Amino acid sequence: MSVADSQSAPTDGLAGWALELMDRLGGVGAGIAIALENFFPPLPSEVILPLAGFAASLGSFTLFGALFWTTLGSVLGALGLYSIGRWVGEDRIRAVVRKLPLVDVEDLDRSTAWFQRHGRKAVFFGRMVPVFRSLISIPAGVTRMPIRQFLAFTTAGSLIWNSIFVLAGYQLGENWSAVEPYASALQYVVIAVVVAVLGYGIVRRIRSRSKDTASDNRS
Repeated sequence: MSVADSQSAPTDGLAGWALELMDRLGGVGAGIAIALENFFPPLPSEVILPLAGFAASLGSFTLFGALFWTTLGSVLGALGLYSIGRWVGEDRIRAVVRKLPLVDVEDLDRSTAWFQRHGRKAVFFGRMVPVFRSLISIPAGVTRMPIRQFLAFTTAGSLIWNSIFVLAGYQLGENWSAVEPYASALQYVVIAVVVAVLGYGIVRRIRSRSKDTASDNRS
């Protein structure tokens, strides 16, 4: 059975467009839709992924195919933005920042230094936050994050996020659209985890510096 023949299948909007891609190209179409999300954040992965799971439940393609192609699409799309960031480079961005009012080059330097310290966490968790999951690939390229690290953490984060929604769509069947309202709550959980991890790191660094200062004073 084609997913387009289901009464619960969307017929218009971005979801309808993604559905048409899946009907024509199978799992590859789901991968293309997710890859394009990196360049056009309004494309809702929270709709595309459950829809891919629903299509797999109807036999349009396998569940493994849905997971494989959507994750590959996420990685390829992210790699495209990483390449743009790498091509632009830090020198070009600094030149642009110098010409912008109310923006200090020191702010850029601090942001770059932060990313160099926390880039792997940012890329991994960033794949689970809307809009940020697309944008995070650019500073990774600008700071020339090692490509193997970028691919590894992008793949891991994307696979976790995609699996949650693809499997939910697969299990819910024609009720696949019920997944979307829970996406925001899950994204808030991810953000809370990121803040907690960063906060813990900051506290540890402050304590370490305090101990070093106290040791220097005693000596």
